[in-house]
Amino acid sequence: MTSSVPLPGHHLPSSRGGADEAAPDPEAIRAAVGELLAEADRAAQVPTGAGTADVHGLVSLTRRAQILGRAHDVLVDALSSVDKS
Repeated sequence: MTSSVPLPGHHLPSSRGGADEAAPDPEAIRAAVGELLAEADRAAQVPTGAGTADVHGLVSLTRRAQILGRAHDVLVDALSSVDKS
């Protein structure tokens, strides 16, 4: 009795179309994630605390979390496309 083993990423819909497309370019992924990390670093430089609009730093923290979430999505999409090929 044999059964198929589910593979990572096969449950996700393909965001790029068919399976004939090439695997993602690692350098492009590194560049995209690097840009997002640099953006998160810039967001961390925004002043917070007494006398600012962001007294407790929550706006800055939320912004950085959103940017890091986008970087995570880039990596998940890349892994998913590699799993499907």
